[in-house]
Amino acid sequence: MAAYHTRSTSALLVIDMQNDFVSAGGSVHIDAGVAIVPNVIKAVEVARRRGILIIWVVREHDPLGRDVELFRRHWYAEGKLKPSSKGSKGAELVDGLVIKDEDYKVVKTRFSAFFATNLHSVLQAEGIDSLVVVGVQTPNCIRQTVFDAVGLDYKSVTVIVDATAAATPDVHAANVYDMKNIGVVTPTLEEWCEPSTSV
Repeated sequence: MAAYHTRSTSALLVIDMQNDFVSAGGSVHIDAGVAIVPNVIKAVEVARRRGILIIWVVREHDPLGRDVELFRRHWYAEGKLKPSSKGSKGAELVDGLVIKDEDYKVVKTRFSAFFATNLHSVLQAEGIDSLVVVGVQTPNCIRQTVFDAVGLDYKSVTVIVDATAAATPDVHAANVYDMKNIGVVTPTLEEWCEPSTSV
């Protein structure tokens, strides 16, 4: 069972819960992303009540694809999908998720929320040593962020298994298994929501 923490030591990372990745009409959406929206909303609500810092991690790309991974740049050619382009509807958070003044937003252009961003320095400045992760997709942005967090020696890294998703249940389960093997805690949302006093 996952512990929860005070704002001084814990943060909830909400990763890529944007229209293009999650909404039914999104250009590169996964069906399982739609299914987890209610659980992500609840995780944010619970984190707010507990005083946990909410960090919104989003992809926002140059519409010409100049800051996109090489293997994806064909998506940004004339007439193509151009997912999560800056200022587009697809780059916005899905309905039900709202960034508040006390939250923090991190814009990334790669899988990991830590790669070429100021996330680690912000977390250090806030005294954060424990992370809880929700969002999409498990094998890509979730996994890379989690592995980097473990490599950076965060004391506790938690992935809420039914508030994260991949293209298929098997892919999701395989990546959760790998993360558990490096010490990541993997509760359900219900388990994470249970009161606990452990650190």
